[in-house]
Amino acid sequence: MLDDRTDATADALIRGAGLRVTATRVAVLEALRARPHATAEAVYDGIRGTLPGTSKQSVYNALGDFADAGLARRIEPAGHAGTFELRVGDNHHHVVCTGCGRIDDVDCVVGEAPCLHIPEGSGFLVETAEVTFWGICSDCRATSEAEKSKGSR
Repeated sequence: MLDDRTDATADALIRGAGLRVTATRVAVLEALRARPHATAEAVYDGIRGTLPGTSKQSVYNALGDFADAGLARRIEPAGHAGTFELRVGDNHHHVVCTGCGRIDDVDCVVGEAPCLHIPEGSGFLVETAEVTFWGICSDCRATSEAEKSKGSR
């Protein structure tokens, strides 16, 4: 399932989340639209040229506000910096490349959300499940194969 909010303006999305529209929030949202699974550092690097007065702290604040308001989701794959995405509310999962760190979305893997079930009697009502798959992406596999070919000559 893709984010059905891609046609809405940044202003409308921010207001719809109950947040005040600021230049930094608009720039951060647009940066996340352009680059899903971006770290706060990457968002800052992406907007500091177009919004010169922006501080790293204001970017962190905007991202935190977005996550708190349900406009963005923060994921923290083990061993990687926290990343943010605008795809929320569908309980999708992620695959992380162990070579380059690329993160891609994976739709719900089994049935309806929360996709997985815990044993009866746990006392928990599961609302979401976070699954992270780890592997080697196609780009890293191609690079590895090319390097192997060079070495066998």
